[in-house]
Amino acid sequence: MADIAQEYLDLLERPVFAHLGTVRPDGSPQVNPMWFAWNGSALLFTHTSSRQKYRNITHDPRVSVCLTDPENPFRYLELRGTVTAVRPDPTGAFYVELAARYGQPTAPPPADAAERVILEVAIERARGR
Repeated sequence: MADIAQEYLDLLERPVFAHLGTVRPDGSPQVNPMWFAWNGSALLFTHTSSRQKYRNITHDPRVSVCLTDPENPFRYLELRGTVTAVRPDPTGAFYVELAARYGQPTAPPPADAAERVILEVAIERARGR
């Protein structure tokens, strides 16, 4: 795991959006804002196994993530890493957990719960500004 400077840990702990970049099979980038959780050593995302981003990750597990401070958009944390685990979440429980983290405490499981997976990203490089 990469060392993350103490002054940027708040961006991992707060419910800011993570802009998750993946590499499409043709080599072009794809970036989407995503909910995430930080477990102290890895980033965790909820996604489905039927979307392009999942296909990108199964083709090339390298990712880039940017967390921008909503109170100061010139302050950010860039993370680079690899998806090291994809775990099934067929009840959508992690989606519900993230919904609560992002201000939706009564969100039901998503309609696509049967396709839900948890993506675990090991951080290999961190740089803040």
